[in-house]
Amino acid sequence: MALANPSAIEEQREALNDIVFVLVDESQSQELGPRSQQTQDALAHTLEQLETLEGTEVRVIRAGADAIGVEQDGTKLFSALGEALSSVSRQQVSGVIVISDGQVHDVPENFTALGIEAPVHLLLSGEEKEFDRRLTVVQAPGFGIVGQPQSLKLIVEDIGSEDRGGLVELQIRQDGQDPRLVRVPVGVEQEIEFELDRRGPSVLEVEAEPLTGELSLANNRTAISVDGVRDRLRVLLVSGEPHAGERAWRNILKSDPSVDLVHFTILRPPEKQDGTPIRELSLIAFPTRELFELKLDEFDLVIFDRYRRRGVLPSIYLDNIARYVERGGALLEAVGPTFATPLSLYRTPLGRILPVEPTGEIYEAGYRPKVTELGERHPVTATLGGRKANDPPEWGQWFRHISGDSLRGSIVMSGLDDRPLLVLDRVGEGRVAQFMSDHMWLWSRGFDGGGPQAELLRRISHWLMKEPELEEEDLRASVVDGRLEITRRSLIVDNPEIDVVLPSGKQQKVTLEPGDDGIARASIDASEAGLYRISDGVLSAVTAAGPLNPREFENALSSAVPMQALLKDSGGTSVRLAKNSEPGLRKVSPSRDQFGRNWIGIRDARGYVVTGVNQVPLLPAILLLFVLVGGAIAAWFREGH
Repeated sequence: MALANPSAIEEQREALNDIVFVLVDESQSQELGPRSQQTQDALAHTLEQLETLEGTEVRVIRAGADAIGVEQDGTKLFSALGEALSSVSRQQVSGVIVISDGQVHDVPENFTALGIEAPVHLLLSGEEKEFDRRLTVVQAPGFGIVGQPQSLKLIVEDIGSEDRGGLVELQIRQDGQDPRLVRVPVGVEQEIEFELDRRGPSVLEVEAEPLTGELSLANNRTAISVDGVRDRLRVLLVSGEPHAGERAWRNILKSDPSVDLVHFTILRPPEKQDGTPIRELSLIAFPTRELFELKLDEFDLVIFDRYRRRGVLPSIYLDNIARYVERGGALLEAVGPTFATPLSLYRTPLGRILPVEPTGEIYEAGYRPKVTELGERHPVTATLGGRKANDPPEWGQWFRHISGDSLRGSIVMSGLDDRPLLVLDRVGEGRVAQFMSDHMWLWSRGFDGGGPQAELLRRISHWLMKEPELEEEDLRASVVDGRLEITRRSLIVDNPEIDVVLPSGKQQKVTLEPGDDGIARASIDASEAGLYRISDGVLSAVTAAGPLNPREFENALSSAVPMQALLKDSGGTSVRLAKNSEPGLRKVSPSRDQFGRNWIGIRDARGYVVTGVNQVPLLPAILLLFVLVGGAIAAWFREGH
């Protein structure tokens, strides 16, 4: 026993405060009805009650309000709680009180995953008998081919205590245009058809008529963004005669994999009759009727390259081309020397849509094409490569310019003596571009440094085919880093005032600052999540801050169901604030019930930290010595008698 040296160990302990986490939901759905006020009152009452409990520390966590423009996935409360729990001892946690409408989207799968041994209580905001109308997109395309029918599937539901059924009217608006009305039955999945009319992103908004007395209008409307793509661009190139620039046109157009090019060169005009038998010719007859009557509308762009009247195309077919442009087609003419003669296309029915009238003069001298003052603002020629702002272009020279008077349209490039070189015009629903020279091919050969021939032709072609990024009158908006960025392109220098309609319905006036590149800009705070509508009185645009269809409003009814399993496993409960706005709060033993009628409890954790250890020997050495000596004397005394 002496060698074992038994001893008693006494710990020196310091009591720790119990920690109660109060988790406050500040998501958007908490702004509905009286929820915000109920939440604030419940928070104040809870903090007041906790202050009366001795040895209790309160930590308030406000969560659910994500930054605008950040991709959101519903209300995240328990992820914020997990971060807070990582900085405390789990044995100190006395309870978690959640003040929310119950629509929480990161509830742990089970109570064990939370990693604490304390009750979780829910103070439920919102009214008991709420009802709401909900518009849900079941299926929607991410992209679609321009000009082809597309469809989305959606359903309108009346949830809650008021399930009325019947028909509901939908407003369908595409890219801020006037809405079309559709009536659909409630509770039945419907398929809505639409058609994209341009390349790039298009926003399709669908809004259901409100239900009288419903909880929120936020989930009555939804929006989807669909990227429009062109299947193939069909281009018809007609070269009036072989020349050095013909191959350049063909190479540029064929280099674009999205272009289907049909190219004809007139090698043997009707007047060339030299008696050669037809069977010995390898040339085919120009299919005028097939191209310019039967299949003309299938082409997105028609190009005439140094074409002249030679009897190949009768006037009736040229009139077809003019009407094709007026109905929405596109025409590009690169003129040659014959444009200044009576053989010009201007002397045909096409003359009524061409923006430049020939003067009969042809200039052959070196000059460098330059962008006009108007061209500096036009998207086709603004920021064109090979030059710097306010500096002469470093492009190669051209040596032929066919003189003409511009009757209408926009002169975006000029040539010799500032005469019109490139003129763009709108005719009816279509567009026309006219090049007053046939020497653009010099750039592709790199002569005198070359120039941006491919980029210029690409921009002209895409402008003719109405690509949205090359519209000279355009209004756009986007949300970047929590700010609404507004840009307006125009050929007119002004300080336009823009009307902005916020997601909440409030209106705001914004004045744009004009720039030298034809784009006026402005930026404001995007403090609300949802759709922003922008208009200058003529043009309009829409953009979204945050997700177009937030998960937050998939179900806006207040309910304890999403958290019910967690509450039960932890020993906690839910209390609807509308019924009992001031539940009592008390500390209870871990072995007792954690809630009761009109009260909720937090666990008396009794946490502590060991500050030191005292070790007391049970058999001190002096005592053992006296025992051993006394025992020996007693034994001697006993043996002596």
